[in-house]
Amino acid sequence: MLTDYHVHLRPDDPEASAERYFTAENAERYAQVAAERGIGDLGVSEHVHRFRQALDVWRHPFWTDSAVDDLDEYCAFVRERTTLKLGIEADFVPGREDRMGNLLEARDWDYVIGSIHFLRNDAIDMEGDWDVWGSNDPEAVWRRYFEWLGEAARSGLFDVLAHPDLVKVWGPDRPTPSGDLRRFYDRAMDGIAESDVTIEVSTAGLRKPVGEIYPAPAFLEMCLEAGRPVALSSDAHMPDQLAFEYERAADMLESLGVDRIAVFDRRKRRLEPLG
Repeated sequence: MLTDYHVHLRPDDPEASAERYFTAENAERYAQVAAERGIGDLGVSEHVHRFRQALDVWRHPFWTDSAVDDLDEYCAFVRERTTLKLGIEADFVPGREDRMGNLLEARDWDYVIGSIHFLRNDAIDMEGDWDVWGSNDPEAVWRRYFEWLGEAARSGLFDVLAHPDLVKVWGPDRPTPSGDLRRFYDRAMDGIAESDVTIEVSTAGLRKPVGEIYPAPAFLEMCLEAGRPVALSSDAHMPDQLAFEYERAADMLESLGVDRIAVFDRRKRRLEPLG
């Protein structure tokens, strides 16, 4: 079994409207490419900040500008007009867990992907006004990121932790702490070990400046030792990115002794043989 669950039907461009991309024809393009590339289970997980209902959770200026679509129309579209599994990529916002929980629990997902893109009001992976790297030293950024990742796991809101070391996304373009990075991974491990969350292995980092799979092998090994299962995804934003560089991900998983991956249906997880 191969899966691709962390998939977006449209680019991140704010001009990529639901009217243009949430169509049966576009969904079928994804399904056809997935079939050609051996994907046995395909799902879509749009960013929660693109939907108006997310403003009940948080009103960061970026979210306020982005929240133009209706979440329930998205859910109905996926369920009624496509063959895709229904997911959502929802940010972990400390202090807003109850609000995010209410938003998620009101809808019939196949899975919920949790991610951290902001540390307080600062963005990890966006240049511009909210760039976290403009005024913070790398030790502080990495420390807080992994502390929050552990809290995201512990919250119970999410079925999968997305690109779980996203903080490395810029590679050499941003400062990286020196020494053994496992001291940061350790900060997330209590929450991860105490949770039932699945860890995403994402090939998206191979398309980013860092040029690496998420997460780093050392971090993934720690998660496996804690008994956490693995999900496989590409974070595709167009059909051609589906199953991107999966051979490399499979090689890494094999090297760590992983031979099964998580498959989701109505927020129930089962493990299937990888391959």
